[in-house]
Amino acid sequence: MDVRAFVTGLAFAFIWSSAFTSARVIVIYAPPLWALSVRFLVSGLIACGIAVALGQSMRLTAGQWRAVVLFGICQNALYLGLNFIALQRIEASVAAIIASTMPLLVALAGWVLFHEKLRWMAIAGLFAGVVGVALIMGLRINSGGDVIGTVMCGVAVVSLTVATLAMRGVSTGNNLLMIVGLQMLVGAAVLVGPALALEPFEVTWTWQLVVAFAYSTLVSGVLATYIWFVLVRRLGAVKAATYHFLNPFFGVAVAAALLGERLGIFDFLGVAIIAGGILAVQWSKQLPTLM
Repeated sequence: MDVRAFVTGLAFAFIWSSAFTSARVIVIYAPPLWALSVRFLVSGLIACGIAVALGQSMRLTAGQWRAVVLFGICQNALYLGLNFIALQRIEASVAAIIASTMPLLVALAGWVLFHEKLRWMAIAGLFAGVVGVALIMGLRINSGGDVIGTVMCGVAVVSLTVATLAMRGVSTGNNLLMIVGLQMLVGAAVLVGPALALEPFEVTWTWQLVVAFAYSTLVSGVLATYIWFVLVRRLGAVKAATYHFLNPFFGVAVAAALLGERLGIFDFLGVAIIAGGILAVQWSKQLPTLM
């Protein structure tokens, strides 16, 4: 067993999942679009600065620039922007659960739109994921959960799925960290306009906001990206993606521990079903061709 890779995968899954809890804290004290645009600006400058120190260049290929713009808009501006707004209305655990379905949506789109062949395990995993999401969201809506916030998170994860599919086959070369930093700067540029138009810059300064913003900027923004690519380099993209099945569990656990969010038995059942579906989809990619 590759212990280092295992620990790295756990660290990535935990940080990715905990980002929703830190975002939930941020939007309590600061306007979401302003907070996110400032976070992207800081994270992007840090990432680009480190990239320059490592000898990486801003001279990118046309494909890399398209990746920068596409991911900056779809992942940073739309995905995170909608999630930050939605977190004013819904719990962090719910946002984390919805976002965790991204690997399932990527597999589903590949099957339906690109006619990629899926093994029986992957198909079963997709249906399990749908059942898990329907169970959680159905209970939430029936019990008075915020429909608009839930829909925002749904649109957000679809935009991330689109970006992920469009990025297939794009090589980052030796400028990975530079590309990551530039994507963040694109996100900041896209969000600052809506922030100016829609949100007054009213911030309630508290230690909770400072800690959450620092964590979101440095750990979720820069460190998590670095850890992910270390994991991919060590294991390959398919095996690394297996750690996504931990995201629903960690997302719920962190929100419960730090924010006191409570979930019922059917919520936990839905989380387990979604996680199992993600794991089934990822494992199916590692099976021998004849299975």
